[in-house]
Amino acid sequence: MEPDLFTAAAEDRQEKDPSSSPLAVRMRPRVLDEVVGQQHLLKPGSPLRRLVEGSGGPAGASSVILWGPPGTGKTTLAYVVSKATNKRFVELSAITAGVKEVRAVIESARRATGGFGKETVLFLDEIHRFSKAQQDSLLPAVENRWVTLIAATTENPYFSIISPLLSRSLLLTLESLTDDDLRDLLRRALADERGFGGALTLPEDAEAHLLRIAGGDARRALTALEAAAGAALATHEAEITLETVEATVDRAAVKYDRDGDQHYDVASALIKSIRGSDVDAALHYLARMIEAGEDPRFIARRLMISASEDIGLADPTALPTAVAAAQAVAMIGFPEAALTLSHATIALALAPKSNAATLAISAAQEDVRKGLAGPVPAHLRDGHYKGAAKLGHAQGYVYPHDVQGGIAAQQYAPDAVRDRQYYTPTRYGAEARYADVVERVRERLGRSGGSAEPS
Repeated sequence: MEPDLFTAAAEDRQEKDPSSSPLAVRMRPRVLDEVVGQQHLLKPGSPLRRLVEGSGGPAGASSVILWGPPGTGKTTLAYVVSKATNKRFVELSAITAGVKEVRAVIESARRATGGFGKETVLFLDEIHRFSKAQQDSLLPAVENRWVTLIAATTENPYFSIISPLLSRSLLLTLESLTDDDLRDLLRRALADERGFGGALTLPEDAEAHLLRIAGGDARRALTALEAAAGAALATHEAEITLETVEATVDRAAVKYDRDGDQHYDVASALIKSIRGSDVDAALHYLARMIEAGEDPRFIARRLMISASEDIGLADPTALPTAVAAAQAVAMIGFPEAALTLSHATIALALAPKSNAATLAISAAQEDVRKGLAGPVPAHLRDGHYKGAAKLGHAQGYVYPHDVQGGIAAQQYAPDAVRDRQYYTPTRYGAEARYADVVERVRERLGRSGGSAEPS
């Protein structure tokens, strides 16, 4: 790593007095075997393991983009690479760095590679905060392997990272940590000398509360533990009680059943109750999530998904209702957001149900994955540029608005899927009208006998 003067001074202070660092920093894994969770990314031969092991040559380790929620170990994995490999390790944050800093790292990497044969690993945190031009500046270095890029993002990379950089890197998806992962982490922090060295104990009920608060986020779990431990040590207590945890994180514990319902279990039960049209059960699970201090935006996102996944065109107002609820929740927050979430939950639970839209896109995507795509029919291609007519593009296209009834009987789908029918509407609610419409349209287009099944 190549820290500046201030970073070096801070690291020197932390080495002399480890207690000056937050618990999450002190407990950061030093080797891969200490990493909790993400085992699907750490198998023998995996890109991350090869980076740590220093695999090189013509098939050297590729640049990687780590995508996952906060607290799942993106920075930790990069830190392990920095400690384990003999390569130069440079860290930048897209929050503070710009093109100038990136170019300086790349130029330094080129000199190190050419002059000393020393490879460089560049860890770029929060890469989604880089503009398109800033991301473009990374392309030559990644393509020519002047640097091995480890980029971290919490945003969907298909929307936040430019396609050329995605195509030159391996996208690795990190998953939220399980309760077992976090339990191991909390117990290690209590026992390890880098943590509390066995000076404190954590009863089962307090541990369960910390796990629920964490929501799959390791940093949040350790931060909450550190706050509770500090309160216990200040009063010379050897045990971190549930009451202490509640007081330090300012959140009351919700009483769960003996098996300890988890964050995603309750969210799943909410959606399945809505799907099953049980409005009372849905409200019960909504109340549990609210009282547990769940992020209202998370609940609103689940409702938006439910509106399309389970209701669709059976009630075309369901999605606008869920979207409006999400917008309102983002503006007002708790406690008033509970009213908006209740409004949306009741509307969705009592709406007629259809998963036809869900099945339709799944069938279409499956065909595309199988390679059933093919070229766009020539008469549908763009004909606005010079020379398009010579290529036959847009020639013979019938403008539907010029045809009586507004439906032009011409081929729209590629040959490979010309007769496929993906959308099968139900007769529930408002979708009954769409069922009649789609039947008449397909007949007009001469496609009334197709299906979504492979031929």
